[in-house]
Amino acid sequence: MRLTVIGCSGSFPGPESPASCYLLQAHHEGRTWSVVLDLGSGALGPLQHHIDPTTLDAVVLSHLHADHFLDLCGLYVMQRYHPHGFQRPVPVWGPTDTPRRVGLAYYGHDGTEVSEFAFTPVIDGSRFQVGPFAFTALRVNHPVEAYGYRIECGGRVLAFTGDTDACDALSILAADADLMLADTAFVDGRDDERNIHMTGSRVAQAALDAGGVQRIMLTHMPAWNDPQVCRAQAAAVWPGPVDVAVHGLVVDL
Repeated sequence: MRLTVIGCSGSFPGPESPASCYLLQAHHEGRTWSVVLDLGSGALGPLQHHIDPTTLDAVVLSHLHADHFLDLCGLYVMQRYHPHGFQRPVPVWGPTDTPRRVGLAYYGHDGTEVSEFAFTPVIDGSRFQVGPFAFTALRVNHPVEAYGYRIECGGRVLAFTGDTDACDALSILAADADLMLADTAFVDGRDDERNIHMTGSRVAQAALDAGGVQRIMLTHMPAWNDPQVCRAQAAAVWPGPVDVAVHGLVVDL
């Protein structure tokens, strides 16, 4: 399983990265399967350096804040108006309200022409398969309906927290994960609000509580965060190296 960081900026595109988008790829049954976790604002452009987005095998959304889903509007245009013609609907998994929200974002009214997308709602505990990727969705701790995903492929496990503060679901999500890709939008000593995002120290503690996590990678940092501060706060709790997501990073699991 290969992970390519397309976008890792928190809450809005930053000067060095689009908002949330992670490309997963694996070879299976004679071809390469490609899925994106989130398609946030600004991500569709750089995604095209790696893949024709209309050939994606799936888009999997953590939640419906703009920095995680808004570039579905651009993908809709690519699907509908590409001069080579409409090939097939792109499967989209996400919260129940996804079709309506895409319609409001693109058309400004309730509803969308769904022929360009094949929407499937997820709920807490949903399981689904995309080629070699087995997904489990778990409801996490964010002000809106939001999911983290446990992705298993070829004996490897990626835990993607989406946007969340610490919660019991993370122990299931990340148990024995090869990599925990975790929301680190907040900073200890600066951000006192709870039930929105994690800090580096809370990411590290969640990984320890889950047990068996091999690596942690901090992501979803807004442009005003100092990544080294976030890394240091995680390293004060986590016994191993602390990785920080950057645009264009490729990790083979």
